[in-house]
Amino acid sequence: MTEREPGVQWQSVMVEVTGGVIAAQATGSPTNPVILLIGGATWSRDWWAEDFCGTLADQGLRVIRYDTRDTGESTWSPPGEPAYTGEDLIRDAVAILDAFDARTATIAGLSMGGGIAQEIAALHPDRVAALVLMSTSPVSHTGVDLPGPSPEVAALFANAPPEPDWSDRESTVSWVVDGERPYAGPGYFDEAAVRDLVARVWDRTPSMASAFTNHFMIASSGPSVDLNALRGIPTLVVHGSADPLFPPAHGRALAAALDAPLLMLDGVGHQTSPRTFWPEVVTAIVRLTEGPPGSHKGAP
Repeated sequence: MTEREPGVQWQSVMVEVTGGVIAAQATGSPTNPVILLIGGATWSRDWWAEDFCGTLADQGLRVIRYDTRDTGESTWSPPGEPAYTGEDLIRDAVAILDAFDARTATIAGLSMGGGIAQEIAALHPDRVAALVLMSTSPVSHTGVDLPGPSPEVAALFANAPPEPDWSDRESTVSWVVDGERPYAGPGYFDEAAVRDLVARVWDRTPSMASAFTNHFMIASSGPSVDLNALRGIPTLVVHGSADPLFPPAHGRALAAALDAPLLMLDGVGHQTSPRTFWPEVVTAIVRLTEGPPGSHKGAP
């Protein structure tokens, strides 16, 4: 896969949802199969790198990313008072597909977004052509006891650093950057890039404190689903071998439960795929979306 030229052309829309609006963007030909990217807790669309989205589009996909509630230009609630639940996040994703006239799509979710993707597939299987589950865990028990976070991450949970002055750009950016560092795999934390990204997020987000409070409050408020409902949906599991939040056993259990291939990224933590892994990740995603010969899964 050759290096792409910089720059992505986006079609941006504001999607009406229950209680507000969601800011969404799409790139790639409207006639291409669709992939909807759902980020982890606290993530705006910015965390899906433009070049990564552009590379997927170059390979023949229609790529949609969006600001989850409480991030970017989407509707937000005061910190500690989320006016939505996990079920609303599922409905938001379906509304975004409707806004872009996508009958079906490959749903790709990372971390909490991977849980949302599983719930969408269970509740709206007619809208899901395929699943890409990244750095995530099964949403229901698989019969396998799964390990908890690494001692380092567990210690962070137990002794969380004081929150920043959310009104101060530099204070907030530094706090978020420091919070991301422990989750990256050794050698795969690009501090300058993360700092630039978080600064852009701060500039676009009215209340960053909202996402960093509310997303964790509603994380377990999604519907109960049976993983057996997902069997038969073409699925790819992508996981980092150095994931400190969901150790590799989580990815293996998810792949086994869904009879799905597992792409284990050596040395990668709980993070988006580092650029060096994009060729194999993109190739695997494109192969999944192509489906059997002659099929056009995910097309609007």
